[in-house]
Amino acid sequence: MTEERLTIESRLIRAARRVLRPLVRILLRNGITALTAQELIRKTYVDVAFEEFAPQGGKQTLANVSVQTGLNRKEVARLRKLEQIQDDDTGSRTRAGRVVAGWLTDPEFQSGAGFPLDLAFSGETPSFSDLVKKYSGDMYPSPLRDELLRTGAVKEVHGRLQMTSRGYVPATDEGTKIDILGTDTAEFVATIDHNVQGEQKPLLQYKVLAERLPEDQLEAFNEYSRRVSMGAVDEIRRWLIEHEGDAESEASVPSYVAGIGVYQINRVRKELEVNDGDERENHD
Repeated sequence: MTEERLTIESRLIRAARRVLRPLVRILLRNGITALTAQELIRKTYVDVAFEEFAPQGGKQTLANVSVQTGLNRKEVARLRKLEQIQDDDTGSRTRAGRVVAGWLTDPEFQSGAGFPLDLAFSGETPSFSDLVKKYSGDMYPSPLRDELLRTGAVKEVHGRLQMTSRGYVPATDEGTKIDILGTDTAEFVATIDHNVQGEQKPLLQYKVLAERLPEDQLEAFNEYSRRVSMGAVDEIRRWLIEHEGDAESEASVPSYVAGIGVYQINRVRKELEVNDGDERENHD
């Protein structure tokens, strides 16, 4: 099948199959059956139709959703009554990241040489509690300290909290990793959706691939790309901290969640070969 003969629908189906493969791999590995996934997809179709596809200037109805989703009205009504699928915030993970970012970039919490200070939990100025108050608002310092200790982002040395060289790496437990699968993947797909629609200025969406990198160069690439990327991420983090509003201004001024994500790609070359029936293609 040539590219010219592919319709938008067939392209979407082909793209969905590629997106679903790694997700289904995770679901199967964790015992989630096809029937459970099917129910989840149906429920999500109904939720999105009600929340985002109401007629312009009108109210969404069971009949409209039935037409849009291809499900009968009885099924739409049943699914609508199920517990809502929430797009939850990243919660303590975001707060912990903000605290670490402030510790890394705010001169108030750094030495004269620009390194993060070892901080007492409280009772001194500056303290870890001061840091949390400045970068995490009304969050209690103790849970954030425990989270950073748990993930190895900080360690306690002579009664003071010291940042480790690894920084904050959320997801040392399986549950948190699964949560990040939902939030981070959703953000990436939302960026692609924004760019596909083409109604506004495109968002940043680049990737760089070598198709024949020798195996003995893989770890060198991972180290090199990590070093270069972290330099860029730290620069962007500083900019965001300098320009972000506070809790008081949030209520009066519209605001966005804004940032950038960087990820490494490592896969055996044979996984690039996609076999759709008699069609075989190599994709960058």
